[in-house]
Amino acid sequence: MHRAGRGKTLISRFRLFALVAFVSMSSARAANLKVEIVQQFKDHIREVEARLAPRFQGEQFLWSDQSPEARREVSAGQIAIEPAKNKGLIEIKGGLIQDWQGALFIKGAKLDSVLSIVRDYANHAKYYSPDVVTSKVVSHTDNHWLVAMRTLKTKLFLSDVLETENDITFEKLNATKVRGIAKSTRIQEVANPGKGDEHLLPEGHDRGLLWRLYGYWFYEERDGGVYVECESITLTRDVPFGMGAVMAPIIRNVPGESLRSSLEHTRQAVLHEEH
Repeated sequence: MHRAGRGKTLISRFRLFALVAFVSMSSARAANLKVEIVQQFKDHIREVEARLAPRFQGEQFLWSDQSPEARREVSAGQIAIEPAKNKGLIEIKGGLIQDWQGALFIKGAKLDSVLSIVRDYANHAKYYSPDVVTSKVVSHTDNHWLVAMRTLKTKLFLSDVLETENDITFEKLNATKVRGIAKSTRIQEVANPGKGDEHLLPEGHDRGLLWRLYGYWFYEERDGGVYVECESITLTRDVPFGMGAVMAPIIRNVPGESLRSSLEHTRQAVLHEEH
């Protein structure tokens, strides 16, 4: 028992050391977003949008209607989260694509109330704190928004502050169904945030912790409330050689955790405003 306990301690210390080494390396060494990485991401997005095309038109609109497990979780008031493809992680040359989907049901909510929260971008720092630090509307015409945000992502020793611009559109399919698509148009990492020498790193020449973020949203009012679903797709750098055993579980968890957080904050904001 003593030797086994000491062995576990040594393994834990090794993992901690490896994680700290990775963070230090990530902080010091930039990753480059190459043209071929962007092309592979675009190829994946084309596949996703082809798969989602019927849902964009209102057919089999909710993913949770097609998944018995997700339906059980959502009906029980829980948030259903699961990978959309390849366990949520698609390895490409020079990067990683992470593809997750999530769903929840906001009992007693109205579609207009939910949309008023999610489209109130000027107040997203209030609704989605601490993930969203600041948010402002750059332009708005009808059902199209261009929104600038500063976001914060943390996981164990890893922290990342980003300045993003996002192109967002909504389409009302009928009286009960609305879909939304949000695509990042610019993501820049903030170096030394909050300090006197704070500055933006060149786009695509940073630690590569987030290069692209696309979200496909589905809202439907029925069953005495509103269903909110999203498929979230991110592009990041790949994991440096030799660090997969330590970093891969973290990388796999972060997108799902971020999507869960976004859905939960949406529910809390809607319920708070309605009361």
